[in-house]
Amino acid sequence: SSKMSEIENTFRKFATYGDTAASGNSMTGKNFSKMCKECGVMDGKAVTSTDVDIVFNKVKAKGARTITFAEFQQAMKELSVKRFKNKPPEEALQAVYGLIEGKEPGHVGTTKATKVGGVERLTDTSKYTGTHKERFDESGKGKGLAGREDLTDNSGYVGAYKGAGTYD
Repeated sequence: SSKMSEIENTFRKFATYGDTAASGNSMTGKNFSKMCKECGVMDGKAVTSTDVDIVFNKVKAKGARTITFAEFQQAMKELSVKRFKNKPPEEALQAVYGLIEGKEPGHVGTTKATKVGGVERLTDTSKYTGTHKERFDESGKGKGLAGREDLTDNSGYVGAYKGAGTYD
């Protein structure tokens, strides 16, 4: 059962990937195919992305958009037989679980910030002048809304009045 909890752990990691509201109890088709791709269940020959989508739609409840861990196990039974054709079903399933075990979702193709050519010079906030420099604090971090708008002072005093707050 420790192997099963490893698999369930991986299932939960992929189920919550890219969705902050996800509880980790059910997985979307997108995350299911991501998991199959990254863990090597989908090899492009025996198991293609089409196969993964078909199996996903087969095991999920009618009208549902996600699969539970139990449905996921059913999907793995179906895919494992396709992936390891020459092994008996039980061994094939264990082989697939071996691929999945302890894996985490990778961040493939995530965008990295570039600092090429003139970009460095243009994004250096210490060189900003005029109203633009008001938008950043000393560390170069943006002030957000406070740096962009003239926030209204509803105290009842004129803008540059020095004696504000002295009258009883």
